[in-house]
Amino acid sequence: MSHATLTALSPLDGRYAAKAGPLRPIFSEFGLMHRRVHVEIHWLLALAAHPGIVELPDFPAEAVARLTAIADGFSVDDGERIKEIEATTNHDVKAVEYFIKERIGNEPALAQAKEFVHFACTSEDINNLAYSLMLRDARQDVLLPALDALIARLRELAHTHAGLSLLSRTHGQTASPSTMGKELANVVARLERQRRQFVAIDIPGKINGAVGNYNAHVISYPDVDWPVLADRFVTGLGLTFNPYTTQIEPHDGIAEFADVLRRVNIILIDLSRDIWGYISLGYFKQALKAGEVGSSTMPHKVNPIDFENAEGNFGLANALLGHFAEKLPISRWQRDLTDSTVLRALGTAFGHTLVAVESLQKGLGKLNANPERIAADLDASWEVLAEAVQTVMRRYGLPEPYEQLKALTRGQGITRDSMRAFIAGLDMPADAKQRLLDLTPGSYIGLANVLAKNV
Repeated sequence: MSHATLTALSPLDGRYAAKAGPLRPIFSEFGLMHRRVHVEIHWLLALAAHPGIVELPDFPAEAVARLTAIADGFSVDDGERIKEIEATTNHDVKAVEYFIKERIGNEPALAQAKEFVHFACTSEDINNLAYSLMLRDARQDVLLPALDALIARLRELAHTHAGLSLLSRTHGQTASPSTMGKELANVVARLERQRRQFVAIDIPGKINGAVGNYNAHVISYPDVDWPVLADRFVTGLGLTFNPYTTQIEPHDGIAEFADVLRRVNIILIDLSRDIWGYISLGYFKQALKAGEVGSSTMPHKVNPIDFENAEGNFGLANALLGHFAEKLPISRWQRDLTDSTVLRALGTAFGHTLVAVESLQKGLGKLNANPERIAADLDASWEVLAEAVQTVMRRYGLPEPYEQLKALTRGQGITRDSMRAFIAGLDMPADAKQRLLDLTPGSYIGLANVLAKNV
């Protein structure tokens, strides 16, 4: 661990630096600068390609290559240069504009282009597109692969344990059995639903000037169809064009993005707590790793720390994601600056999500089912067959089946023998009675096995 990670203020840049690493090129200050430069360069190219902007003729191929190289080859040294310029301008986006003009230099083929850098743009035209590109890249390159890997692992466990009967607990009390695989399949189905919504969210962008009306654009080039050009440019970046904005793109898309990711995290908090509980009951054992310590004073302990770490980090992420969804769509009149500082924390929320997912994956990889412990709980809970018996009694018209089973089982210690004796005394067809006599808590799982395998 370097001095930088040891002295970092945020755990994402300290203790969890390696886990959050995939997001650093996207949500760091460098990542924001890189995408600002990308937007500025490609806006310049779009202007030059438009026949109505006669003062900026289309660039020759070598000039296009020179410009795109400024964006594609953006380096940490380039970021440092922008920071040096910002020390004078005290404005981060203006510093990007000056950086690009500096890089263009005195190249003859680009001489006429300098004053078309950042043409008719407000800072938010560049910023909103840069942040939208960050969200696009984070979703496609980091968040979805991490989520898909987790879903795949849970599906594997669901199939492996499809037939492992499990005593359910509704309200914390013994209830009709399920299987471990079916309980995990439930989580897979929930995550896949949220994944579909996550992928479907449009990531909007705008480039329509200081208050969203193309004021500067139209006064400069009244014959250019600016909404069409803006639409073509934004969609060309892989984003969705928003034609109606104030100075800022209103961030409804970011709110939707945050809300779906928050729901994913809530599902995974639920899973983390349930697995934690199953470990506590002894239904899962955790694989041991040589040298690891569970407690500083109790040598016997193997704590479920990965699931606890996941729960804590999902909670941290959701605190921020909830704030994004509630705050970012609100802006005083045509613009206030409160969104600017909040947007800079996007990477923090996604970083804690990524740390949590990795911890959860690590914990799932340590789990070994304990069928003997699970079977012992089932065998001690014959009262759960009361549902089966009273439902079959209803089919054959026996009197007060629910009430009879309630009297037999509620608050009573029911054993295999007492349940079988009750069934033996029922007046019903022999085949139905035999099915009930053959039933055990472990075999009373309905279609759980099939459902788990079909997820």
